Amino acid sequence: MTSEDSPHAQQTQEALRTPTASEVIMTLIATSHRIQRVFNARLSRQKGAVKLSGPRLRLLMAVEEVGRLRMGDLAEDLGITARTVTTLVDALEREGLLARLPDPIDRRATLLALTEKARTQFEQVRSLQMELGEELIAPLDTQQRRLLLDLLSRLNQEVPMEEGGREE
Repeated sequence: MTSEDSPHAQQTQEALRTPTASEVIMTLIATSHRIQRVFNARLSRQKGAVKLSGPRLRLLMAVEEVGRLRMGDLAEDLGITARTVTTLVDALEREGLLARLPDPIDRRATLLALTEKARTQFEQVRSLQMELGEELIAPLDTQQRRLLLDLLSRLNQEVPMEEGGREE
């Protein structure tokens, strides 16, 4: 057995190897999916919780961020079709989470606003996000947290807009 064949030498070579872009992205996707599954499972166990899938939650969060939002603007912001927005809004309205309001500026347009029920749900969601976030990030020290946040923010800025990311 040569020195290059030793377990220590192999570990050193592996540590120095540059990971492929595919390895990094696949790990990021797998991690995101695991976190989302844990989050959804915990959310569904909460008393009075409404099932909020990823797309439904993102839609509600977009409306909450602005306060009142036109459906067309929402479709553009989320990078989805108007038909998809309509389908999601119809379901959320039936569940009492969204309200359609007339646009005072444009009679042809409809504004979306969160209901009080949705605001209550968001309090639960935010509480759970904070709890799970602290649990998952607890093993990282301050420097590691900053590095992770910086890298994820940078990567987020590089995702093209047509795929739901940055503006060109």
